[in-house]
Amino acid sequence: MGQPLNVGIIGCGSIVAQYLATFARLGTVRLVAVADLMAERAAAVAAEVPGVRALSIDDLLADPEIALVVNLTIPLAHAEVSERIIAAGKDVYSEKPLAADGAAGAGVLRVATDAGRWVGCAPDTVLGTGTQTARRVIEDGAIGRPIAATATMVTPGHERWHPNPDFYYLPGGGPLLDMGPYYVSALIHLLGPVVSVIGSASRLREERVIGSGERAGERVPVEIDTHITGVLEHASGALSTLVMSFDAVATRSANIEVHGEAGSMVVPDPNTFDGDVLVRMLGDTDWVVEAPSAGYIDAGRGVGIHDRALVGDAARASGEVGYHALNVMESVLRAAATRTSVAVASTCTVPPRVELQKL
Repeated sequence: MGQPLNVGIIGCGSIVAQYLATFARLGTVRLVAVADLMAERAAAVAAEVPGVRALSIDDLLADPEIALVVNLTIPLAHAEVSERIIAAGKDVYSEKPLAADGAAGAGVLRVATDAGRWVGCAPDTVLGTGTQTARRVIEDGAIGRPIAATATMVTPGHERWHPNPDFYYLPGGGPLLDMGPYYVSALIHLLGPVVSVIGSASRLREERVIGSGERAGERVPVEIDTHITGVLEHASGALSTLVMSFDAVATRSANIEVHGEAGSMVVPDPNTFDGDVLVRMLGDTDWVVEAPSAGYIDAGRGVGIHDRALVGDAARASGEVGYHALNVMESVLRAAATRTSVAVASTCTVPPRVELQKL
């Protein structure tokens, strides 16, 4: 395996704990330092992990020991911070989405290409046994040619639990750009790139009330649509229907369903790494659980960086897929605003399947 990949983290908000938990289990990744605009947050993270230093952002970027920086800043800052990381001569792995809009995302990839640096992008949930086993079922032809898929994410809004939910309701946020990357990325891995979309959108209310933390009771303005529906036309001919909402109460299933000529399949919630893949063939009266047969076993957030350490530039949680997913989501929003069908400007090569292996 060689030496571990030395990484730093910029952004020590709520999500960082999940990355720390994964890195602690890996022999392929070594966390060197963390930074945040709020120095006390970086210090608190560093205090939890022996040997990790809390640095300023400038000092972290200047550290020659660090080869890759994980960008866990808010979505509106993703592109700017990623470009700073690249300019410092380091590879970058960004939380989703790659950027707040497609133009900024294209800029990140262009700067990286010019500098000869690698860009990765969450979500890496698609590398777990759930989505990867489902992908194997499709690639093996078990359900026949895929015809359609559905993907639904319904919640009353993140302000109910997040102490600082403002960015969810600003441009670059909303249910589609926040949660859609999990679903759209999974659909890309399962059914291939998307060529065109249609969509509709609405907004239930103009402000939200924070439900937890020191700011509980404070009102947050809503500047974006909070209920999005779209239909994605994949290059393969399959049609996927998306429902992404911060306005409704709940759904009985956050799973993806894929329907083929010979059978249907339930794919686990793409915001998780594992779960049961269910298949029901034409003529059957019940669903059958598929044993895990592809993907990283017991994966967690940050497995995409582990994959990078193992396979180098061929790492599957790539900026190319992240950019295409962003283009797809942005196209759905544009289609909703214009009430027209919108062609997706980009495409991507679907990365190779992950063969079944322990993290």
